[in-house]
Amino acid sequence: MLVGSGKRLFGDGTVPAGLRLAGSVTSSTGVVVSTYERAGAITYGAMGPETGNW
Repeated sequence: MLVGSGKRLFGDGTVPAGLRLAGSVTSSTGVVVSTYERAGAITYGAMGPETGNW
């Protein structure tokens, strides 16, 4: 987790940042390994049936 509350994924002092998918690989057993890179400022939005983004 980079933003908000809950169990921290990164240590104290981590600066919130937007992320962009840089690549992904699927293993022979079906495990997907995704690599992300920083992509500037955080963008906020909503998703769900009430927003029309569903």
